[in-house]
Amino acid sequence: MTHIESKRVEIARPAEELYAFIQDMNNFQQLLPKDRISDWQSDGRSCSFKVQGAATIGLTVDGGSAPDHVRLKATDRSPFPFTLDVHLMEDGGKTTAWQEFNAELNPFIRMMVETPLKNLFDHIADRMVTIHA
Repeated sequence: MTHIESKRVEIARPAEELYAFIQDMNNFQQLLPKDRISDWQSDGRSCSFKVQGAATIGLTVDGGSAPDHVRLKATDRSPFPFTLDVHLMEDGGKTTAWQEFNAELNPFIRMMVETPLKNLFDHIADRMVTIHA
């Protein structure tokens, strides 16, 4: 099992507000690096996009528990199955947020995607802070 965790960031917003933002997949585009994403599509519950120099990724909301956990799952448009769990831990009106990626990857694929995915998830964490500042 390949497990990648993003950095943890503190956002000056309640978890409930962030949960609602993440649940609407139309918002997910705002979290991605604009210069590396193309072919964006979303219907509110799922999205897909092409990563520059890589594959098309599809994501759909697949559960979680309000207001502290959103689970996203890869769709059949993705090159391999995975889950992306977004955790939101509120304390005194501020929320600590981070993501956990889990996938069954062979060692070759893991070697190719581990660093770019870690960088992507850290970028998403930073964008959550910027958007909700």
